[in-house]
Amino acid sequence: MNSRTPKSQSSRSRRDGLSREERKEVTRRAIVDAALALLENRSFSALSLREVTREAGIVPAAFYRHFESMDALGLVLIDESFRALRDMLRGARAGKLDPNRVIESSVDIVIASVNERREHWRLIGRERNSGVTVLRYAIRTEIRLITSELAIDLTRFPGLHTWTGEDLNILATLIVNAMISIAEAIEDAKDAAAIEDVRRTAVKQLRLIVVGITGWHSSTP
Repeated sequence: MNSRTPKSQSSRSRRDGLSREERKEVTRRAIVDAALALLENRSFSALSLREVTREAGIVPAAFYRHFESMDALGLVLIDESFRALRDMLRGARAGKLDPNRVIESSVDIVIASVNERREHWRLIGRERNSGVTVLRYAIRTEIRLITSELAIDLTRFPGLHTWTGEDLNILATLIVNAMISIAEAIEDAKDAAAIEDVRRTAVKQLRLIVVGITGWHSSTP
């Protein structure tokens, strides 16, 4: 597409020849992508509906055919962003981890995930401690769900099947928080050398967690 081609013209060309439902989905996708693009250097609370629709190449009134409000759009963005984290964990469970270097392989998966979907990780990092209340709550809910799923997965590791549910949940929280902090650090890294520094620190962080696991005797109080 020529850089001077109006976005509205581009959006129309993508919708030509599609069914009504397909056109609707293309427009909805355009709104989501426009919001992600605009959020590169700002928080969601600073984003206006008019800016999003202008970026998507539609009139403001058309927005409400797809989302009830800006908060509803924000919740969709959060849901999409957490798919990155779910996919990453699913990949680890599916055997992408190198059994001979589990920690290093885990960090490599996090780095690859961030590089592939920087806009999603950027949104999670920016909105989880500030911004719109409904988004902050949604992020915390997603993190709790992922932590609970990981706690269940951990019971399959040797030695952890005897741990209490409370201790497994604490361990899962440490791992999830570590992954999120790694992702945020990668997002702030400006070059390959900085990313390598993040990787080295992340490997050490996970090794310390593993050391704690080996020395911990889980029991009901």
